[in-house]
Amino acid sequence: MVIDFEDPDFIRDPYPALARLREQAPVSRHEPTGRWLAASHATADAVLRDRRLGRFWRDREPAEWWEPFNLLHRNQMMENEPPDHTRLRTLVAKAFGRGHVERLRPAVAASAAELLSTAGDPFDLLTDLAEPLAVTVIAELLGVPAVDRHRLRPWSAAIVRMYEVSRTPEAEQEALTACREFAGYIRALAAERTAHPEDDLISHLVAARDGTDRLTGDELVASAILLLNAGHEASVNALGGGLVALLRHPDQLARLRADRALVPTAIEEMIRYDPPLHLFVRTAAAPVTIGDVTIPPGGEIAALLGAANRDPAVFRDPDTFDVTRTPNPHLGFGAGLHFCLGAPLARIELQAALSALLDHAPALHLATEPTHRPTFVLRAFTAVHLTTDPA
Repeated sequence: MVIDFEDPDFIRDPYPALARLREQAPVSRHEPTGRWLAASHATADAVLRDRRLGRFWRDREPAEWWEPFNLLHRNQMMENEPPDHTRLRTLVAKAFGRGHVERLRPAVAASAAELLSTAGDPFDLLTDLAEPLAVTVIAELLGVPAVDRHRLRPWSAAIVRMYEVSRTPEAEQEALTACREFAGYIRALAAERTAHPEDDLISHLVAARDGTDRLTGDELVASAILLLNAGHEASVNALGGGLVALLRHPDQLARLRADRALVPTAIEEMIRYDPPLHLFVRTAAAPVTIGDVTIPPGGEIAALLGAANRDPAVFRDPDTFDVTRTPNPHLGFGAGLHFCLGAPLARIELQAALSALLDHAPALHLATEPTHRPTFVLRAFTAVHLTTDPA
């Protein structure tokens, strides 16, 4: 079978087609894109972990036109392999660690509760809670002043549209503009923190520009923007998709209300059941056999994370949403060298948001049927309207 990644029916519910693809073969060729697709948990995990498969950035052409986009990607850890990846990730991880992510938990919980206290009825889960919470958390960690935080989400949304299988010329132009403006803003903020350092991630990244293994100015900008984009885009979409799944399974919602200790496992199930990222591409540096298919040097293979997360070889009743599911070895945060650096922060944020929603009202329902954004790679809703009215 050949998947049409732009088919509205597929985007609305990709899981039946992904299951058929996985049953057909753990790895198959997708002729329209020229890539191989890894659809089973074992093969997707192997794609993410095999060091012969990597991220080898090549500037988009014409290079002068694409320079704002190219600059942010050639200098970030996600598009590089060791030794550059090791150097970039180590420096960013050290700075990230200094933030002591766990100490943010009480502040994140308070922020989620405050946002819901001002939400109306009905309210939009995304614009009233998920987006402002995610932006506040990552911006606070990085040190973006509150007055500027409204600019981050539009920039990020424009840039990440470039990761879809196909794009419109308008979307590409908007992404280039966002890259240029976002980079300029981070450069100015880094200059301010160089002159007047504070206890935030940008200040620590500025300090990481000293010494033998250091960040260049371009690497600092690319690292900060990667953290901002990844740090809130995935969290927003994970909460949107996860809560919709929970509300569509009232027995599981009732179980969660009865035992709030299940919140952490419920979050893992949300990410497994409907992950915010569905496709991650790697390129072969040498011949690599995944499943029973050998990928030649230069060949591309995509790990289909949503398909892997519903593999019956790993997950009992994989199409069942179960807030008590343990163990839950989902691939929602990736695996191997590029495992999500911000996973601990994302878990704290999602747990705080879900707990706040459970506290907000004894009853919570979908006010309208949510509509999916017309994208597959980054799976998201355009809005999720909720009501506390039991009727």
